[in-house]
Amino acid sequence: MTRFELLHLLIAQARTNGFDFRKWYVSRLALPWQSTRQAVETLSTERRYYALLFSHEFASHFWKAGSQITFQVPAQSFTRRKADGTIATVNRKGFTRRSARADAWLYHLRELAASEEPLRTMRKYLRVEDDLDPDPAPSSEAEPTPDSKPSKPAADPPPATKPAPAGIAIVRKRFI
Repeated sequence: MTRFELLHLLIAQARTNGFDFRKWYVSRLALPWQSTRQAVETLSTERRYYALLFSHEFASHFWKAGSQITFQVPAQSFTRRKADGTIATVNRKGFTRRSARADAWLYHLRELAASEEPLRTMRKYLRVEDDLDPDPAPSSEAEPTPDSKPSKPAADPPPATKPAPAGIAIVRKRFI
């Protein structure tokens, strides 16, 4: 995922929670508004996205106060001293975490400020379709070569069924 795509998805998520991107862009960056696409391109160049990520307006709308949000905590590995004095390596799997604090945006903004790559940190708060690993259907037939003719016409695949909502919002990629 490119920086432009990631910023576009982050802004779209904040806009669904009431963030007025156009007003923020004109007032904070003091640049004329042309289009959303142009504004996101401007933010993605020369690390101007830091102004957006660390904006209290953006953060308070992205991590909407009092609403439950879902984000991924990455896998970790660290060493720890046991009670008997030996050192053991602890391996923790990545997991999905949910938060419902009224001032969650302040906590997340502090975590963002402490991270080395804030944009990469923001990525874990988006649930994108690309992250989901659909179960691949096993192919029982060998693929025909260009010289061979199929013995029977290929049947249309069965229509895909829509899975029941699991309580986690999935952001679909869409561009203006």
